[in-house]
Amino acid sequence: MDVVGLPAGEAERLAALTLDEDLALGPDVTTTATIPAGARATARLVARADGVVAGLPVAAAVFAQRGVTSWRPSVRDGDRVVAGQVLAEVEGPVRDLLTAERSALNLLTHLSGIATLTARWVDAVAGTGAAIRDTRKTTPGLRAAEKYAVRCGGGVNHRMGLGDQALIKDNHVAAAGGVVPAVRAVREQFPGVFCEVECDTLDQVHEAVGEGVALVLLDNMTPDQTLEAVAVCRAAGVRTEASGGLRLPDAPAVAATGVDYISVGALTHSAPQLDIALDL
Repeated sequence: MDVVGLPAGEAERLAALTLDEDLALGPDVTTTATIPAGARATARLVARADGVVAGLPVAAAVFAQRGVTSWRPSVRDGDRVVAGQVLAEVEGPVRDLLTAERSALNLLTHLSGIATLTARWVDAVAGTGAAIRDTRKTTPGLRAAEKYAVRCGGGVNHRMGLGDQALIKDNHVAAAGGVVPAVRAVREQFPGVFCEVECDTLDQVHEAVGEGVALVLLDNMTPDQTLEAVAVCRAAGVRTEASGGLRLPDAPAVAATGVDYISVGALTHSAPQLDIALDL
């Protein structure tokens, strides 16, 4: 599948970050001691489980920063793979291959795990019109990469940070004195910004729609409440997003209410790694 890529330089930044962690206390003493300086080999990155791949450019950047530039991918990010499938071959000095191994795999397995979990959610709502969306519940320093992995799995991204969209949540509503004053305060100071409001009740939904917001987030609502809220919002041309502790088995029923988005924090904060190995 075609996926909008990582920001320029992001793969190289992450490669440098993880290699710095591994080599902060000195060189790879085990590899240096056991592998002859001139030894060369070809290694294969192999999936040990079925899933969706994300992070191959990051893994390639890790090896490149160790001087290993012979990188031959056999799949692309966003591809679905099966256990035993070769994802890429990399050739170079064995010392550099093994020094880079864990750094490359840490990032590749993590991002592929996010893509794989996202794809499961996307599959669960296929044909309903609902899109699976991430949140800002990301690992510090890895947000751009983790949101990229969500795209690899077929999901869509919510806001990247606090400045690209306004999301009025329950604490903002409480502090401002209600949905209406909160929306108006945002509009007064940032009149052109996309504005979304989190609503816990149907009364709040009506207030948000009355203020002409772009999107209403339906937080922890029952199926019946969600159906009613979607009807109210759809009549006004306002998009809707379901959120709040949703589980994968719930996805089809939630999507069937007609919501436009289902936001799932677990995509980035709880995705298990996809098992991938490096075999010399």
